[in-house]
Amino acid sequence: MKMKKLLLFSLMTILPIALLFAQGRQVKGKITSSEDGLPIPGVNVLVKGTQTGSITDAEGKFAISVPSDNAVLVVSYVGFISQEIPVGNQSEINVTLQADTKTLQDIIVVGYGTQSKSQLTGAISSVSSKEIAEIPVRSVQQALQGRAAGVDIVNTNNRPGSEPSVRIRGRRSFSAGNDPLYVVDGIPIEGGIGDINPQDIASLEILKDASATAIYGSRGANGVIIITTQRGKAGKSNITYDGYIGVSQALGKVDVMNGAQFAEYKRESRRATGAYPAGVSAEADKRLFEAVELESIALGRSTDYQSYLMRDGVQQSHQLSVTGGAEKTQFAITANYFDEKGIVYNQDFKRYTFRVNIDHQLTKNIKIGTSTLFSYNIRNGENFNPISGALAENPLGVPFDQNGNLIFLPTTDGLRTNPLAEIVPGAIIDENIRTRIFNSIYGEVKIANGLTYRMNFGPDLQFRRYGQFTGSQTNARRGGFPTGRTQQFSNFNYTLENILTYQKTFKEIHNLNVTALHSVQKNRSEYYDTRVQGIPAETQEFYNTGAASIIEGVGSNLTEWALQSYMGRVNYSYNDKYLLTFTARVDGSSRLAEGKKYSLFPSVAVGWNLSNEAFLKGSSTISNLKLRASYGRTGNQAINPYQTQGGLARTVYAFGNAGAFGYRPNAIPNSDLRWETSATLNIGLDFGLFNDRISGSLEYYITNTTDLLLARQLPITSGFSSVTQNIGATRNKGVELTLSTVNIDTDGGFQWTTDFNIFANREAIIDLYGDKKSDVGNLWFIGQPVTVFFDYEKIGIWQLNEVDEAKKYSQVPGQIKVKDQNNDGRINSDDRIILGSDVPKWSGGMTNRFEYKGFDLSIFAFARVGGMIRSRFHDSNNTLFGRYNNLNVDYWTPENPTNANPRPNQNQEFPIYGSTLSYFDGSFLKIRNIAIGYNFKSSVLSKLKIEGLRIYASAQQPFIFAPYRQKYKGIDPEAAGIRSNNRENAAELAGDTPSSRLIIFGVNVRF
Repeated sequence: MKMKKLLLFSLMTILPIALLFAQGRQVKGKITSSEDGLPIPGVNVLVKGTQTGSITDAEGKFAISVPSDNAVLVVSYVGFISQEIPVGNQSEINVTLQADTKTLQDIIVVGYGTQSKSQLTGAISSVSSKEIAEIPVRSVQQALQGRAAGVDIVNTNNRPGSEPSVRIRGRRSFSAGNDPLYVVDGIPIEGGIGDINPQDIASLEILKDASATAIYGSRGANGVIIITTQRGKAGKSNITYDGYIGVSQALGKVDVMNGAQFAEYKRESRRATGAYPAGVSAEADKRLFEAVELESIALGRSTDYQSYLMRDGVQQSHQLSVTGGAEKTQFAITANYFDEKGIVYNQDFKRYTFRVNIDHQLTKNIKIGTSTLFSYNIRNGENFNPISGALAENPLGVPFDQNGNLIFLPTTDGLRTNPLAEIVPGAIIDENIRTRIFNSIYGEVKIANGLTYRMNFGPDLQFRRYGQFTGSQTNARRGGFPTGRTQQFSNFNYTLENILTYQKTFKEIHNLNVTALHSVQKNRSEYYDTRVQGIPAETQEFYNTGAASIIEGVGSNLTEWALQSYMGRVNYSYNDKYLLTFTARVDGSSRLAEGKKYSLFPSVAVGWNLSNEAFLKGSSTISNLKLRASYGRTGNQAINPYQTQGGLARTVYAFGNAGAFGYRPNAIPNSDLRWETSATLNIGLDFGLFNDRISGSLEYYITNTTDLLLARQLPITSGFSSVTQNIGATRNKGVELTLSTVNIDTDGGFQWTTDFNIFANREAIIDLYGDKKSDVGNLWFIGQPVTVFFDYEKIGIWQLNEVDEAKKYSQVPGQIKVKDQNNDGRINSDDRIILGSDVPKWSGGMTNRFEYKGFDLSIFAFARVGGMIRSRFHDSNNTLFGRYNNLNVDYWTPENPTNANPRPNQNQEFPIYGSTLSYFDGSFLKIRNIAIGYNFKSSVLSKLKIEGLRIYASAQQPFIFAPYRQKYKGIDPEAAGIRSNNRENAAELAGDTPSSRLIIFGVNVRF
């Protein structure tokens, strides 16, 4: 009995000791990031060869038991390079993980999910948050300009708050629009993306071919831009301030005549008609010029009205961000204030944005989250342009009296009021206020292993109020009654999506990903408009339209439309070598005719990872090589609703002896209106050389668009101007090259990298009305781009030795000489030709980045070459009429037989064939941005008790190289055609706010 008790006691004593030795000893430590020194929560720490493991907490700390000193810890985390660390006799192990930039770059956001770059079969370009942050700009489009091959982004004007034009792989449609689809945090949005703060963006993906865009069906025909915003991460909360302020100055002024030049030009306009003698005559001057002009001539006085209207602009942005979270909940909260004071008075833009992104793991299998954006914008001067009036104003006039008071009529010319009256406070108000609340709400459920259900709901509420007031003392009213106008817009759009995703790997070589979707999108827009005249007190502006004496018009409108979609996609890869993607989407649109509302948009793509084949594995030269091919169809239905139903408009008629109102048809219904369809073939090659020191992609594509939604012109005798039909076809084809290189990367910390892209697109009209004939009236020509410049060809100015030849064409020396294209001895409409197009021969961008011991320098260049532009102030401000001021041009006189510009003539308000003076080569190379920055060292940061500090300076658009600027005295040839009246227009420049140069200083602080 005593032996049993002794044995039991021994077991109770020895067993815990044995277990203690079996458990080994404990090792503690902390895991941090090499990029910012911050702790990383959620890192896996595993004893190699065992199931023993631990996960770091919110402070990056871990504790783990190791069996012996021979144990090895395996430390791994997504986006970082895994490390194996021998324990030895250490009791505390601190690890710094290096970011796995290659892996991070290899994860690409695609429609309804993500994919590794190695498994992509479509043509997708990606722009990182680092690239976006290199240029402090107001809009997403500005950040994207020149960054992605095949994406052509051009400014429409230079007024604060304006949105650039974006075209992906050319223009396909005449009337159904060519703007890409924007998807923000998984939700397709309507109404533009000017409310989105670029600093909130984590990545941009541009989907270009049918394989990538077919998943969005009807809305993907013009390409898709996917915007993913910043989200929180588990770990320590971080507070970040990012702010900058800068000064902008005009790149130049339009070169118009000064006082002395204007006086001589006015004399010459009279010499041409025999109303002024040769030379300069004081007596003739007294008859020609009024008193103020004579005084200015005598004093050598000249007024530069442009200078009075312009100022130094100011641009500033201030952003405060709070990010962080715990294991189950992560958050990102940002608030931003952006303010741009334009270089022209009364033009400015302010934007306030507040964003909250939250992700929460509700249970083991359920996750919910939201991305909420609130935006409030105020834009002044959207439709305000005093520059055009200043260009025409007589420089011999005087804008102010001796007491400094504004002179409303500087000369006796009743059509020309003082341009400075337009910028008197309260004289003209042009204010646009926009409020937007956009949400992307999701819920995600893991149903089974590999099977996930996700619901996306995206309500988008927008309100816009446009107020306009024009006072009595303005050029538009010239002492008449003040006018006012208010427009109210409201728009509610929502998207509801149900998504099933199944992902499974079989036998480690078969990878399958299946996605199924049902989606509904609805939109409701309301519009109200009131226009009045005779506002009793100008201080009321447009806020009390009911007090006006005259109601000029009242209008309202309601527009509704809806889309319903079903989609399926299968991604399959075999051993990461052979890739297959098949997508099919069915879209139904309320805008189209009964029986034509639904259409199927399929696509198929294949890929071959040659670098994973045995014959290339281990190659020291080729580190990546993949061949891709895809073919698919997408649709377009972006026309105004109700085109299938026709419409009525109010009309006036005689009812007996009295006038009465009635209604008449104003739109012809089309019961056969169906989808516009684009079919795209894309062949791509992805490559990496020398361990990806050189990497990039090469693309070739061809897109055929048929059943164009076109507003077909009708004879006026029909009682209608046009009808929307499915007619015609276009084609776009092109090549794209993207290249990234690591030029220098030394152990001493110096690195030089380059990103380069270049692309060329050729767009052409293939058919219009089924007869392969051009439509000259609409300027649509078979085999030519959607927009062209069609006019007479200027070949010089008729000279004195060509009197007889000029007479054959009813012209005289000093007039514009155009080419008789068919040599029939007369100039008529048959002599017009296609002079060119605003489509460039090629476009591209290049960024060079240099880094050394905390310093960084980036230089970004952007080019468009081979396109033509029309400079409208070269004709509208180059009339040579002798009444209004004129461009300072080299004009013809008997003593100056130039071939540049015709002779001034008081008897012709516009020169014959004057439009031929306005066409120029639109090629340019811009140094878009030069930025230099410095990241302070950790030793300095610890003293300041902050996590990170960077200061930087940026020069935006410091240099422009262009024939239009250097040779023809223009300012900036960058111009995009503005879409109007449901059609594309060619690129034109006008007397408007000039381009500017911006110098910025900024700071980024992380606490």
